[in-house]
Amino acid sequence: MNFDDFSLAISKIKNIPLPAQASQFKMVPPFRQELLKQQEHAIKKAKRAGVLALFYPNAEQETYLVLILRKTYKGVHSAQVGFPGGKLEPDDASLEAAALRETFEEVGVPIKQMQVVKALTEVYIPPSNFYVHPFVGISNETPRFLKQDDEVEAVIEVALSHFLDDASIISETVKTSYSVEVEVPAFRLNNYVVWGATAMMLSEIKDLLKQLM
Repeated sequence: MNFDDFSLAISKIKNIPLPAQASQFKMVPPFRQELLKQQEHAIKKAKRAGVLALFYPNAEQETYLVLILRKTYKGVHSAQVGFPGGKLEPDDASLEAAALRETFEEVGVPIKQMQVVKALTEVYIPPSNFYVHPFVGISNETPRFLKQDDEVEAVIEVALSHFLDDASIISETVKTSYSVEVEVPAFRLNNYVVWGATAMMLSEIKDLLKQLM
């Protein structure tokens, strides 16, 4: 989709109710059903984080979404695909501010170049004990991405048309943080498998955008 058309459509997103868990649960792996029972108590003690789903025009003015592949490290999100974003720090005025700051730090898009258009439904991530607030944002300019080498393995630019294509939803066997292999619903985007909390957030974004387009 041409970015001018997308920008016009996304301006109406504020008036659309969030599909929330109805969308998120489409991408919930089976083992998560058990964890959901524990979330209400765990969330009270969880760390907070903000992430950003940033849409922007590429050089041909087609609409794209940026994701990142995290570095391989000793942690529960090692080598996983996610949104740019991160932990709320003391100097952050809000979770939205944290999402913008971390997006700048991780992929190099200046904060003044990004505009948040809607806050989405929060997701609790049991393995890392984070309660994550995702936001949808746009950049009217084509970003010059500069990845944070110590945290980001690759910047992944996904065409909006590819993301919205129902053929991008798959079922995949993955190894969880509990060292158990399970079959999970996932997105296949640019040949990367995206599952878990990020897939839940993407599902809500997809359902919102399909109401606009």
